[in-house]
Amino acid sequence: MKKVLIAGLMTLPLSLQAATLSTGDDIKLLVVDGKKVESSFWSPTESIELTPGKHQVVIRFDGELKNGSKGKMFTSRPYLFEMNVPEEDSVITLPRLATYSQAKEHFRRGPQWQLELKNGSVQDLEYVALQGKGFAAFSKMEAVVAEYNRQHGITFEQGYAVDLKKAAVEVTETGEVKITGDALAQLKLWYSKANAEEKAAFQQWAKEQDAL
Repeated sequence: MKKVLIAGLMTLPLSLQAATLSTGDDIKLLVVDGKKVESSFWSPTESIELTPGKHQVVIRFDGELKNGSKGKMFTSRPYLFEMNVPEEDSVITLPRLATYSQAKEHFRRGPQWQLELKNGSVQDLEYVALQGKGFAAFSKMEAVVAEYNRQHGITFEQGYAVDLKKAAVEVTETGEVKITGDALAQLKLWYSKANAEEKAAFQQWAKEQDAL
């Protein structure tokens, strides 16, 4: 039985109508907008309701394929998309993979992820192949994605992925310092890149400043 996950519909403005983002055969939803997608072997979540606009979606291929006369599980690494979810229903797909060796070669070359819209049009999807370290590197996907977002200055505001690197400090060839983005965006950028100890120190400093 397939699950459909409804994300934050109770808080949506009436003017925004959610669309269904689904995944093709053997494609698993892992994390959406920084939150783990609850699923199980017997009842995988293969669709999610999202408002149109920018969202961060993490998926992987995980299916049993032919390997000679037997079947063998092929599990890809996780892939992260910063994608614009359309107003109509859509499906994330891959070319049909029939055998284990075919899947292995396809992902070695670089998978061809696409978004198929309800109206029949197809869009190629840009992606980031997430990297892991050590055994069971992807056992805690929420933490892996959180670390990626921290390193890349990505946060979420009202459910949407926001790239805070647009708020940056730039030094020109002449040594002139240029700051883009307002003060709030700058604070968000550096806070998102801080570790837990640095965040705690900043929070303490902020309290002391407010008391002055």
